[in-house]
Amino acid sequence: MPVLIRRGTPADVAAITDLTMRAYAKWLALIGYEPLPMLADYAAAIQEHRFDLLEANGVLAALIETELRDDDLLIVNVAVSPDAQKRGHGRRLMALAEQIAREADRNTLRLYTNERFEENIRLYASLGYAQERLETRANGARVVHMVKRMKSLATCGQHDRSGDRDQS
Repeated sequence: MPVLIRRGTPADVAAITDLTMRAYAKWLALIGYEPLPMLADYAAAIQEHRFDLLEANGVLAALIETELRDDDLLIVNVAVSPDAQKRGHGRRLMALAEQIAREADRNTLRLYTNERFEENIRLYASLGYAQERLETRANGARVVHMVKRMKSLATCGQHDRSGDRDQS
């Protein structure tokens, strides 16, 4: 199955909105209200954040929305179409977020998710994210803030080459 990841544009807003609604619909019964990504204005978000879209066989299967901040990269939204789940698309996009962070010279990634989305929390933990704090919102929702710190490019994969000098 050919997979392509490309940057989202304003022309993709309807597809982004549709995918997000379908991806998060499964959580409605669990929490009793629409999760934040279902309430977002994607026409505005596409102007403010980066969207990377994963297409499988020419169909939008998953997306990741990120925001580059002063000290980190915030993963605002990861959504995978219900009919494309369990194929590694979410993991692939999370790896892309790490690449984006490195290219922007950030070694910290952050994200947040509802405390009741245990499946997501387990996935993020398996990818190296740790729980940073728990926040209770006005509507009673408990939000788990997670963080991943990567080695900086200066120390990642570098070694001391002083021994390579010609000593003669």
